[in-house]
Amino acid sequence: MTTTAPSIDRRYDLDWIRVGAFFLLILYHVGMFYVPWEWHVKTPRPVEALEPLMQLTNPWRLTLLFLVSGAATRFMADKTSVGKLTTARVARLLPPLLFAMFVIVPPQSYYEIVEHVAANPGAPVAVDSYGVFWRKYATASGNWCDQGECLITPTWNHMWFVAYLLVYSLILALMLLLAPRFGSNLQGGLERCLKGAGLLVWPIAFLAVTRILLMPRFEITHDLVEDWYNHAVSFPAFLLGFGLAKSEALRSRFIGVRWTALGLALVCWAAWASYVWIYRADDANPPEALRLVMRCVYSIDQWCAIVAILGFGAKHLTAGGPVLRYLTLGVFPFYLVHQTLIVVMAHHLAKLGLPQGLEGAILVAATFAGCFATYEIVRRIPGVRILFGLKSQSAEVATSRPPALA
Repeated sequence: MTTTAPSIDRRYDLDWIRVGAFFLLILYHVGMFYVPWEWHVKTPRPVEALEPLMQLTNPWRLTLLFLVSGAATRFMADKTSVGKLTTARVARLLPPLLFAMFVIVPPQSYYEIVEHVAANPGAPVAVDSYGVFWRKYATASGNWCDQGECLITPTWNHMWFVAYLLVYSLILALMLLLAPRFGSNLQGGLERCLKGAGLLVWPIAFLAVTRILLMPRFEITHDLVEDWYNHAVSFPAFLLGFGLAKSEALRSRFIGVRWTALGLALVCWAAWASYVWIYRADDANPPEALRLVMRCVYSIDQWCAIVAILGFGAKHLTAGGPVLRYLTLGVFPFYLVHQTLIVVMAHHLAKLGLPQGLEGAILVAATFAGCFATYEIVRRIPGVRILFGLKSQSAEVATSRPPALA
């Protein structure tokens, strides 16, 4: 008879990983300004050599965020009723989502139009004043189309993650309502399944099959309703985090396999980055057999990187303290504003003709400074706190548990 290892009540390692993942996301989105890939605004001096570095986190960064989101939700769910959990999730996630869509995100679309018109002088798209643009943005009447592609507004851009997290939380609440012991049963099932080689084999097999079968049919769209490959990976990751959050057995297993997982992740990253580099041209057509192999390589990298991060985090990130409490509360406001800060500042910095290394350093420093400044301002304004996903000040004083946003 299998017994479940004792649960744990606090995971400082997951709090640190959450903070680190969001900081890494800021750096990644700064990188999106420089690599040749499509994004809202682009440097006139693309840096192709950044692509392999960007590929270092591409396979796993968002999957990890959903996993730690599920873990944080587990600690909340075990302390309250399903009704209160649902109310808390909606109150924490929905106001920031709506606020961001109509206040924080619009500048991203505005500068996307500005740069598109500048790069395509004959495009049938006009650059209005920001006030006129915003009215069109909010009423979905912009008609910003060129060569069959349209900018649809209002949009959530990077806030798709919050929208998905809200939906996943509501689905989880329904599951808990139907099966009150879902968390402990899931934990026990994971402990029985993810042991020995199974800790690596079964998740990799799931990710590989999902990528092979769904990725060719469903591109990642972030539109919620047609994003089936993304859902097939992200929602199970969310549930996985919910199940493993309080398991001492799984925590110990991640620690034990961390070096093996790190080695596999690095080897597979090198293989994947090389593959993408070789076939980076728009008209590249790698052999189908190679595509299948590389989808498996991608999946190995995806899971092994997560295992290594969880293992090293569990081994070394064991202490809390005031810095961690400050940052765990700040990551949600950071997430809300970081991409708009990057888009606006990058667009204007590019006009100065600075040395690109200096420009990039300024952009990174200014983005972090803007995030911290935003957090310091909004957390002191009671009526604004809810729009940035922060509890009331009295609630923040009463608990140091961070918001369950990944």
